[in-house]
Amino acid sequence: MLFQALASFGRVGISVCMSFGRAGLMLFNALVGKPEPARQWPLLRRQLYSVGVQSLLIIMVSGLFIGMVLGLQGYLVLTTYSAEASLGMMVSLSLLRELGPVVTALLFAGRAGSALTAEIGLMKATEQLSSMEMMAVDPLRRVVAPRFWAGVITMPLLTVIFVAVGIWGGALVGVDWKGIDSGFFWSAMQGAVEWRLDIVNCMLKSLAFAITVTWIALFNGYDAIPTSEGISRATTRTVVHSSLAVLGLDFLLTALMFGN
Repeated sequence: MLFQALASFGRVGISVCMSFGRAGLMLFNALVGKPEPARQWPLLRRQLYSVGVQSLLIIMVSGLFIGMVLGLQGYLVLTTYSAEASLGMMVSLSLLRELGPVVTALLFAGRAGSALTAEIGLMKATEQLSSMEMMAVDPLRRVVAPRFWAGVITMPLLTVIFVAVGIWGGALVGVDWKGIDSGFFWSAMQGAVEWRLDIVNCMLKSLAFAITVTWIALFNGYDAIPTSEGISRATTRTVVHSSLAVLGLDFLLTALMFGN
């Protein structure tokens, strides 16, 4: 029994290492090569719209309501200590340091990541990728690379929008509803937010999450079993693996950035 358990753990470990290796080779082969801007820009522009612009609605609505909830809960807590003037600091730091990049990455994985996996998996199931290879077209450069760069470019921009809308939502609750002086709210935020510690680290987190989530989504689609059930499982794996990766990576980055 013990040896069987150890053998099963070993098989799982070997399978995970092989998956990491295949994912790394896929990304390397997709990104390394002679750049062809004239051919790649139209593909990238199309993916920027599909991955970024079409995700704006869920990002803005989620950011607004999360900011409003932060403003309401923060006001209820801060009034206990007669410190409601610090609401702007609490809302802005919470969004910049944690909620902005993390929630944006989770929403991106659920909306755009799953779509990327399903799209590439369907192209594999209908043999479109094999057809490209028969026509001497590299499917990694043609299909994977534009989608990867689109995800890496758009997620930091979506994070900026999420944070901005969230701070505005917190101001709506704190200033317009609860009656906090607007000068206190905005001056507390400006006095607390630091360029390197908060804004730069927020962008670095978002960039790391963008690479991770997009990479996972593209690999699961490219490695999916070319059946309807296989595509469904690959899409589920994308959301689950991306969410776990974002949360684990968030802890590591937070420990590196703010641990001291």
